Order: sequence, then structure tokens, then C-alpha cells
Amino acid sequence: MFENQRPTILVIDDTPTNLNLLSNLLRNDYRVKVANNGAKALELAFSVTPDLILLDVMMPDMDGYEVCRRLKKDEKTAKTPVIFLTAKTEIEDEELGFSVGAVDFIHKPISPPIVLARVKAQLQLKTWQDFLQNQNMWLQKQVEQRLTEINHLQYATICVMTSMAEFRDETTGNHIRRTQNYVLMLAKEMSKLPHYKAKLTPNYIEQVSKSAPLHDIGKIAIPDDILLKPGRHTPEEFVTMKTHAQRGYDMLKKAGDYMGEKGEFLEIAMEIAGSHHEKWDGSGYPMGLKNTQIPFSARLMALADVFDALLSRRPYKPAMSIEQTIKIILEGKGTHFDPEIVDAFLKIKDEMLKVAKNLADIHDN
Repeated sequence: MFENQRPTILVIDDTPTNLNLLSNLLRNDYRVKVANNGAKALELAFSVTPDLILLDVMMPDMDGYEVCRRLKKDEKTAKTPVIFLTAKTEIEDEELGFSVGAVDFIHKPISPPIVLARVKAQLQLKTWQDFLQNQNMWLQKQVEQRLTEINHLQYATICVMTSMAEFRDETTGNHIRRTQNYVLMLAKEMSKLPHYKAKLTPNYIEQVSKSAPLHDIGKIAIPDDILLKPGRHTPEEFVTMKTHAQRGYDMLKKAGDYMGEKGEFLEIAMEIAGSHHEKWDGSGYPMGLKNTQIPFSARLMALADVFDALLSRRPYKPAMSIEQTIKIILEGKGTHFDPEIVDAFLKIKDEMLKVAKNLADIHDN
């Protein structure tokens, strides 16, 4: 075996005779470093991490237990196996040794065959542990890579589906981008509330934000003469128009059924598409849900959607002023909207208005 391929063993003992004995015993098969006190041992171990450490327990200034504690606290040497060399035979001494991180004990006076056998066994064990750790790291990288690919595919799917909605209705594009921003901002503000902290994790907020553009995906199933009508809808047409919420839910559910697994993203997207027209007091559609029966993601979307609709010009209505918009949102507190989300809106309304201005439709500039 080449010199640089041989395992390195650090021997720590304050007795020169023991250092010489162990060095001569081990040097044919291993690279051996020696230290006659705890401070020197730590210096050597931290500079170049050994593969295994033979450590005397009873040393002046710093005993073996303390050396082992410090080795285990440092990231470089935390996983390096430590075998104690000791003349102590009490159970309490071994219990203390194992508690500070030792993997084995060799009792003095030293038996060369026992030393060689214990060293070989621990090095073989460490080799397998290192192999398994490397395999786990490789597998983790593979999983992360696969998740990244899935996330890219997921995002591409969102883009395709939202593009379909934009193609059907040219006024939809910036509305989708604005409402996505509003939902993200509202979710972040709501996450500051103690009772929402556990639910609104960074991952959940990201998933809600990514799902938001699909809130009106059901509109691709609405006939052109109703969807693109320049004026107000008749009562019958409005009934048809309202079906977009259920249709959006059904489309996304079917997509999940085809894949065999919905995952958090599709679950949230289904909530938003199906329930963003529900109202806090139960007067919304399609299910007439009320209060917390309405999924949280859909409650966020409800306010974001109305806020944007009020500020935007449409073929059947002019854009409302900021003052009018805020007044209507406040009037909807506890009837149309979740009261806590309205409170969050009031805290960040200026930031949301900046988004409205920066992503305004051309005809609104």
C-alpha cells in the first residue's frame, strides 16, 4: 500500500515507553503520529485529521476524557474513532469514556495482538461508515437534482397553463402577475402572526405563490362569447361565468389523477382555483363555504383578486380610485374577506399599490 493511502493513527500518551511501543507496533501498517500531552494532541488532530486515535486516559494537565470531549466538539474530528488506553478497570470509568465519545477501550498493560485487532476492527468500521455517508450524500444529491427537475417541470406546466388563460383573454396577463405578487406579500405578512407561524413556512408560502397564477384556469372552459363579452353579463351568462371556479378545480384534480399523486403544489392550486370566490360569510360560490371552511390559500387569493379587479379597468367598468378600492376592501372585512387578512392588507397596502403601478396594464397607465 502506498504511504499516502495508509490510514493515519494518532497515539497520545504521556509515557515515552508506551509511545515507542505503540509506534513500533503500528508503523508497518499505518502512518503513526504521536503526542505526549493533550494540547499537542489537539494541535495535531485539528491540523490533519487522523483516521483513528489511541488516547491515554490518565495524563497531567488535560486528561484523556477532556481531550476526547474537545475532539468530539470540533467538526473536523467529531467522527474520528477514539480508543482509550487505560489501566482503569472500573465500570464507571468505561461508562464515562463511552459518554464522552470513545468507541472502545484497551486496558494496560498493552497486549500487541489485542491492539492490532481492535485498531483493525475500528478502521474497517470507519471505512464502512464513510462509504455509507458518501453513498447517502450521493443519494441526497440525486434526490435534490430530481426535485429540481420536477420543480422546473412544474413551473413550466404553470407557464403553459397560464399562457392558455392569457391567450383566451388578453387582459389576464398582468392580472396574473399582480395577484401572484399580492398573494405572496399577504402570506408573508400573515406568517408574522403567532397562530400562523407553523402553517406558513417558507415552503408553503412559495407553493401558494406558485399556485396563484392558476386561480382562473377554469376560464379556458368558458365560451368566447361570454368570456370576451365587452359589456356586463346577463344573469344567465353570469351563472355560466361562475362555473369557472369548479371547472378549474376539476381540471387540476384530473391532472393530479393522471399523475397518480397531487403533491402540495396541486393541492393548493386546486384550493385556490375552486374556492377563491367563496366569501367569509358563506355567500360566495361554488360551495357556499364560510369562515375557516374556506382554504387559507383561497382566502388570500380572494382579497388579492378583488383588490386587483377594483383597481383595473375592464370593458364593462372603469378602474376605481385607490380610496374607493381600500374602502370596499374594508367594507368586506368579515363579510367577503377573512378579517385577519384585511388587517394584513392594511399594513402592506402601500407595497401592494407599488406592485399595481409597476405591473399596470397598458391602458391603465
